[in-house]
Amino acid sequence: MILFFAHFLFILAAWTLTIKFFFPMAYALWQGDALLTHVYWDFWWVIHIWLGWALINWRSYTFYLAVSVSVVEIVIVITKFVLFLSSPQWSMWMTNWFINKLFVLACFVWILAYFSANAKRLHALGVVHTQTTSA
Repeated sequence: MILFFAHFLFILAAWTLTIKFFFPMAYALWQGDALLTHVYWDFWWVIHIWLGWALINWRSYTFYLAVSVSVVEIVIVITKFVLFLSSPQWSMWMTNWFINKLFVLACFVWILAYFSANAKRLHALGVVHTQTTSA
């Protein structure tokens, strides 16, 4: 399951880069706009890649990183949804953003639930890894 979450995070990062950077830049070029006109600046994809890497290369901090990033992401996405849905203005850009955030929310709710349900076993992974690398 950990490997699945890592790959899910890598796909989210690639998707985020595509819909928030590459697609808007291509659209701007097509429309003759300035290259960065439609870019939605967001650097959470860096954290998603780091967390995905940490899940594959388990460290003593990985459990805490996964749980804390999950909680922060869930709070941020829910807050953004509440603000957006109070007065939604649908456009191509906001629809892409909304769908991306649905998947981000699903990913991190799932990670948090899994890590909460398997906390004892996952904590042990960090202890075992730390003991074997320091010996």
